[in-house]
Amino acid sequence: MLLRWFQNITFANPEALSLLIVVLIVVMWYWSSKMKRQGSMLVTTTHFISDVRSFKTWFQHLPFVLRSIALILIVIALARPQHKFSEEQTEGEGIDIVLCFDISGSMTEKDFSPNRLEASKEVAQSFVNDRSGDRIGIVIFSRQSFTLCPITTDKNTVLSQIANIQPGYLEEEGTSVGSGLATSVDRLKDQKTKSRIVILLTDGVDFGGLIPPDIAKEMAKLYRIKVYTIGVGSEKEIDEQVETPFGRTSNRKRLEFNESLLKNIAVETGGQYFHASDKEVLQKIFASISKLEKTKIKITAYDRFTEEFLPVLLAALALLIIEAILRYTVFKKFP
Repeated sequence: MLLRWFQNITFANPEALSLLIVVLIVVMWYWSSKMKRQGSMLVTTTHFISDVRSFKTWFQHLPFVLRSIALILIVIALARPQHKFSEEQTEGEGIDIVLCFDISGSMTEKDFSPNRLEASKEVAQSFVNDRSGDRIGIVIFSRQSFTLCPITTDKNTVLSQIANIQPGYLEEEGTSVGSGLATSVDRLKDQKTKSRIVILLTDGVDFGGLIPPDIAKEMAKLYRIKVYTIGVGSEKEIDEQVETPFGRTSNRKRLEFNESLLKNIAVETGGQYFHASDKEVLQKIFASISKLEKTKIKITAYDRFTEEFLPVLLAALALLIIEAILRYTVFKKFP
């Protein structure tokens, strides 16, 4: 507890701590003077007397120890220990952001390491850490959509929810870009901030759903919500292991990717389209979005101090009183 107290303590007059050298000198003088007073002659006729020590003998240095500790505390009190509280005052307005993740089966393709979804999650977490003052929410979608995390300034909650995203979280398979975008717009439309954006991460292969992408796009335009679309993936061919009646075999599979849909959504809502062909490119894309959508936040940091010297001074006075009582009662020297 004492160590924790000192961790948050600063001194208004740290130069006063140099007086501790005086206390050290007094202790050294006391010790050397005591050594000089001890007899150095051995009397052989008294060696048979057993070593009998009384209470006063054992604790003869106690008054001086108490006085030394009191002097140390007085020096510390003179240095004016203060408890420091660091506070921040935020002025301005952040941006409301919804990260919209495609978690359909196609996002598990391994043209990214370890796959499209996991790479997207990792880069999105770095993006969240860099956005001070913004409010961020998470929407996931496959054939249906779901708000995984409402818009919040709590970064830890957002980060933990991103980490929990798994393919197949929503029971129905497939991809409905329109449903994911519509849910994201719905989370933002009633927010009062001037800047509201959706970052849509998907491979862009839409297989239909309750809300077509064109309708969701018009909703975003109506509420003046910009959509940054990130096409995650490529159109290259990969080897896929499949089970056959004759055992496992390798087939060539062409990865699907639809850029035209994502470009159209981004352009018509005032956002931008990006194509992420690998994890490194994805990181650069998020960095570009951070530069395009700057948060107008002014953070003023200031320190507040509370004086803590009084308890130290009272402890020193208490020790001096105890030392005086012991010196003139228990350890009183009679002529």
